[in-house]
Amino acid sequence: MLNLLSFLIIPFMGSINSESFPRVLSSEEELELLKKASLGDIDARNLLIEHNLRLVAHIIKKYENTRIDKEDLLSIGSFGLIKAVDSYKLESGTKLATYASRCIENEILMYLRSNKKNKDVTSLNVSIGEDKEGNEIKLYDIIEDPSPSIISTLVNDEYLNKLKEAIKTLDERELDIISRRYGLNDYPVETQKEIASSLKISRSYVSRIEKRALTKIYLFLKNNL
Repeated sequence: MLNLLSFLIIPFMGSINSESFPRVLSSEEELELLKKASLGDIDARNLLIEHNLRLVAHIIKKYENTRIDKEDLLSIGSFGLIKAVDSYKLESGTKLATYASRCIENEILMYLRSNKKNKDVTSLNVSIGEDKEGNEIKLYDIIEDPSPSIISTLVNDEYLNKLKEAIKTLDERELDIISRRYGLNDYPVETQKEIASSLKISRSYVSRIEKRALTKIYLFLKNNL
């Protein structure tokens, strides 16, 4: 189900890849958008995600020496950012950036653990930094996430039905790529490199098809949700 979140970050991924980020929101602007987003304003929610993408790009630099592809790290980190924006509570008193950083790192670390592709992360006791008081932070300190699950906060019957409708707008090649990339239609999740090798096409071609298909899905959802 986590893979479905990729469909929600389409309009923002270009900003990360080009490293051309929207300006940082002022405290007043962010507060206003948070209030609107808490009331169900999708545009406000999307702006909060877009204006915090530089946070994802900053955090993934810590993991660029792993075996995970940078584009995959961007996607995974973006999942965490979306989760943060959608589950953030104004009354918590914590800054959105602080909360989002934790969610982004959680998403990346859980991905590394579940895929066992990063041999450097071998113990939950490994130190990953310090908090603002200078206390050491261990990996196990941030693995547990008290926020609501992605499924409970993002996915409901109406959304899934609309998503199924959106997928029907794809042509045969687009559907094949998306199914392989995000584990749909009983496919295992594959990287762009794995798909390219399997279909004997270039990775850049896979990327173009994927982005074209995701754009179709995003536009359909934007106009029909």
